[in-house]
Amino acid sequence: MIRRIIQINEEKCNGCGLCAKACHESAIGMIDGKARLLRDDYCDGLGDCLPACPTGAIQFVEREAIAYDEAAVLENKKKQLSDSKDSCLGQWPVQIKLAPVKAPHYENASLLIAADCSAYAYGNFHQDFMENKVTLIGCPKLDAVDYSEKLTEILKNNAVKEVTVARMEVPCCGGIERAVLTALQNSGKNIPWKVVTISIKGRILDKKSGE
Repeated sequence: MIRRIIQINEEKCNGCGLCAKACHESAIGMIDGKARLLRDDYCDGLGDCLPACPTGAIQFVEREAIAYDEAAVLENKKKQLSDSKDSCLGQWPVQIKLAPVKAPHYENASLLIAADCSAYAYGNFHQDFMENKVTLIGCPKLDAVDYSEKLTEILKNNAVKEVTVARMEVPCCGGIERAVLTALQNSGKNIPWKVVTISIKGRILDKKSGE
């Protein structure tokens, strides 16, 4: 059938994820840093995602698509609710101060270094940030310690393949970002990294990356 449905311009998409959060039917997902229409039958064509897009990457089109399936959407929501209860923590301990400098779980690992407030602010933190990663957390303000030395040793002594920093928008979280970037530089390795900044309302405000 020909019906009204969204279309996402991949070149305009900046990967902010706001459209995926705004889509109540979970028709949009984030894949390889870009928004994707996951299933035609999840899209009701109402366009709640359009005003959330800051780059104008989403528009309506009229095209051949299967009908919107409310029953399938509800079933998927039930599955997501069930899945969201599963922990993605893959190792222990998680506190930077307690973490070993060298351990098998670091080898060829994607490392997540998170400000400990971030998991409370961002509702789907396990699935969106922690899944398939080794997670280390800390608070430079409360711990009153420079994490860069410990993190440098971890990066030097293990074959970490990439590093993600999850921090809050508040100024004190700049400490954990600086510590990670300093450790990356001091490690002497070219390890890809990215920093994701989360608002106190649980939205992703900014992403930056490098190596």
